[in-house]
Amino acid sequence: MVTRRMNGISRLFVITLLLGVLALLAAACSAPATPTPLPPVEAMPEDMEGMEGMDMGDAPAVPAGMAYLDGQEIRFIHTEVSDAAVGEVLTNMMNSPVIVVPALAKAPQEMLAKVYVFTNGVEGMGPLGFQPDVFDNPPGSAGYSPLRSIILVTWADGVEARELKSLAEVTEAESKGELSMEEPGIVVNMPFIVWPGGER
Repeated sequence: MVTRRMNGISRLFVITLLLGVLALLAAACSAPATPTPLPPVEAMPEDMEGMEGMDMGDAPAVPAGMAYLDGQEIRFIHTEVSDAAVGEVLTNMMNSPVIVVPALAKAPQEMLAKVYVFTNGVEGMGPLGFQPDVFDNPPGSAGYSPLRSIILVTWADGVEARELKSLAEVTEAESKGELSMEEPGIVVNMPFIVWPGGER
């Protein structure tokens, strides 16, 4: 009789003890973990030594070109181009590397704005030795893109060439048969630096 009662008490004690242990484990698992503090930084890695005082303004600037948009001067840079020959021309003209990225030529038309490059006519600072380029779609307009498809503009024989400063003037001259335009499928990355009503 006493033995049976003791066995019952022992079982009850063991069950109570197990429940207590389980409760403690559950509480420990649900408690938020205390973050381990990071060790103090004692020294800068060797490959970063000397960078703490670096002035990024010391990096060489990419030279800007001048062109026209809506009758006004703008400034831009060309950083990449899809065609190696054009890349060489732009690199020599600006005395700054223009990287050749053939995949730019595969950009869909909806990603492209246009730049009008003159192959003859009035001599000037354009990439082919003639007047500066003419751009369409400035920053802030619906058609703006830094990616520009080159449009080659050629004055017709016998026409007295003049400097054109807007897309409207270019298209008017084309409509009169004074010049022709050709799109060779070359794409240049030409972000604006300064434009009418804005700058970077």
